[in-house]
Amino acid sequence: MNKKPLLSLKSLKRTFHQGTQILHILKGIDLDLYPGEIVALVGPSGSGKSTLLQTAGLLEKADGGEVIIEEKKCGSLNDRDRTQIRRNVLGFVYQFHHLLPEFSAEENIILPQMIAGHSFSSSRTRAHDLLKEVGLLNRSSHRPARLSGGEQQRVAIARALANRPKILLADEPTGNLDEHTAASVFKKLIDLVRKENLSALIATHNMDLAKRMDRILILHEGVLLKG
Repeated sequence: MNKKPLLSLKSLKRTFHQGTQILHILKGIDLDLYPGEIVALVGPSGSGKSTLLQTAGLLEKADGGEVIIEEKKCGSLNDRDRTQIRRNVLGFVYQFHHLLPEFSAEENIILPQMIAGHSFSSSRTRAHDLLKEVGLLNRSSHRPARLSGGEQQRVAIARALANRPKILLADEPTGNLDEHTAASVFKKLIDLVRKENLSALIATHNMDLAKRMDRILILHEGVLLKG
């Protein structure tokens, strides 16, 4: 592949202390995520998928190795610079939607844009466009409590893309949904990622969903294996 990776993990290590025990969760992870590709990260619960995504997304600091985003080494960056990369380059979707309950679907998508410095007018236009893409424009004024689980997750996906990130990191984005709803939400996610020409690393335990992505990586005992 001639393109340079947008995200690279080089010998990434992450350990946790549990009493006197040291848990080696990531044991030297190497990964390249290229422009426009969607990669499945597969592994059982507790295998470290969330830790890998949080470290790659600069939410946690590695104990060894390096996270490289757009050819910039991020390990030695200060908190302000890490926050700026998360805000401008990365989008996050979690298993639970984490929408702000006191705000409408539209407002949940507008807020991160305004925090990033965009005008209310442009933020609202972007929110409307994204809600239309996920089939929820007619629900834009509804607060999360008035939305179904699948609708809440679709709003969360729209919110993750609000600031036009280049990389989407998704942690079991359909893991809290029933099979039928999960398939529908996953299709919306993949279609939108393709349309926006993003790179995506999506953790899932669902092999049927994983097979619909460009390639599969399996996290097993702290190392990555090709699917």
